[in-house]
Amino acid sequence: MDTQKEALQRIIATLANKNEELHNFIETLSHLLAGVQVNSSQVVSDLEEEFDTLFSILEESKESMTNTIKQEQARKSHELQNQLTQSTNALESAEELLEFANHALDIKDEEEFTKAAKQIKDRVTMAPAFRLTMKPKATDNMTHLMVDFSQERQLLQGLRFLPVPRAPEIEVQDCMVLDNAVTVVWRMPVEDSKIDHYILEYRKTNHEGLPRVKDERCWELVDNIKSTEHTLTGLKFDSKFMNFRVRACNKAAAGDYSDPVTLETRAFNFDFDSSSSHLNLKVEECSVEWDPQGGKGLDSKVKGKENKGRSGTPSPKRGSTTRSPAPRGRDRFTGESYTVLGDTSIDSGQHYWEVKALKDCKSYSVGVAFKNLGKFDQLGKTNTTWCIHVNNWLQNSFAAKHNNKAKSLDVSVPERIGVYCDFDGGQLSFYNAESKQLLHTFKTKFTQPVVPAFMVWCGGLSLSTGLQVPSAVRSFQKTENGLGGSNSSLNSMAH
Repeated sequence: MDTQKEALQRIIATLANKNEELHNFIETLSHLLAGVQVNSSQVVSDLEEEFDTLFSILEESKESMTNTIKQEQARKSHELQNQLTQSTNALESAEELLEFANHALDIKDEEEFTKAAKQIKDRVTMAPAFRLTMKPKATDNMTHLMVDFSQERQLLQGLRFLPVPRAPEIEVQDCMVLDNAVTVVWRMPVEDSKIDHYILEYRKTNHEGLPRVKDERCWELVDNIKSTEHTLTGLKFDSKFMNFRVRACNKAAAGDYSDPVTLETRAFNFDFDSSSSHLNLKVEECSVEWDPQGGKGLDSKVKGKENKGRSGTPSPKRGSTTRSPAPRGRDRFTGESYTVLGDTSIDSGQHYWEVKALKDCKSYSVGVAFKNLGKFDQLGKTNTTWCIHVNNWLQNSFAAKHNNKAKSLDVSVPERIGVYCDFDGGQLSFYNAESKQLLHTFKTKFTQPVVPAFMVWCGGLSLSTGLQVPSAVRSFQKTENGLGGSNSSLNSMAH
């Protein structure tokens, strides 16, 4: 019966997953169908606009060229008309003079003949007919204004839709997720020398598999990528996965998106648990500051012994990290236990986070603790807490602490401290977050889930989470098998 129920539950889970896939696929198809309608209307509108622009350009060119012909016609007509008028007037004058000369030949009186001859000679000298240029100032040729639009006709007949690049193909096997950076690699299905650049789009998601049309996060864009790969750096991995897609662009248009891919980007994410911190700590999600005025006026001052009767919290059945249950209130820590815990516990796996002290912070500790830490307990002073402690007040010190024993660390205090917790391997290491220099390592066996733990006095801390275990740390752990030279005196005290 139980075996059949388990089999049926597996079938139900499979059907539920398939139903979810079908719902997502139906949403995708509906989104695409609506997009086809909208985009088709848009490209038709764009086409009409382009043709209207062409028609407008042709009409303007026709009008301009017609005006040029008319202006040339008017110029030539004016020149020839003037010549015609002048020539007609000259002809009339010459004919009159010719008639006068013919009459002069019939004069018998010598004196009158001499006088007429002289007059004819003077008039011939001044006659317009002899001063006119007998060459037309213009021709009737208009061939210089003829046109040949054969090439243009060929261009118009060759009008086609833009040559759009094909969709790239993302090479999933070559993509890499490392050190909070993602390198995406792709190729073109066929070589295309006209491609000018690529556009990469990405978004964070908690859904595995194909991207959903309706997701809680929007696509972000990286434009003008000149090669067929791109690396996104400095990412905070606060989602389980990231979707990626890419498209190619030439000088004219952008092509279709590639098939999207989903890459896993799991990392340890947590915040300071503000609701259960010491009253003298001002806590936000990723920062904590000492506040000497905190809790004044409240009846929260407690005198007494350490809380030794609090029981441990059992490990959850699944998952490497678990959000803490509802806190008991701001009396979780009191006295000189200026402590704040992370709001997510660790019960398996390897995890990493970083802490940076604010300027002039006088004292702080960074480490992990069992969740049953007493309200008066201080980090490093019990067998259920492991930390490194920095003291910049009166006498400077930098030490690893556990079970009320301290080992001085002969290294300078880094600006940022990286914390590496290998729960299953029973290891807690501290690093210079910039250089990845090992500061100290605790070796132990964690018998309960642990939570990130912090103490701060007269200063503040800022927290960075959503970080992968750095590759340099992983390499160091492999080569050194997790053993640091500065921790031997405390390892035997670990529990």
